[in-house]
Amino acid sequence: MPAFVVLQKLTDGRWRLLGEFDRKPGMTAKAARSHAILEATGGKARAGEVYAAVLRSEWRVAIDWQPP
Repeated sequence: MPAFVVLQKLTDGRWRLLGEFDRKPGMTAKAARSHAILEATGGKARAGEVYAAVLRSEWRVAIDWQPP
């Protein structure tokens, strides 16, 4: 199961799913997140764009949560 879900923030405040990526063995969490973003953008992450690499379990909880 992939470890990270990579998202890109759109101009209207919504997020677009770019892909799901595994964590490489031996990498720190910070390095793994950066690596996942680079993989998702094909190494072409653009300055000024907002990306997020979220743990798959955290992303799933956020999507499944419904306000009372």
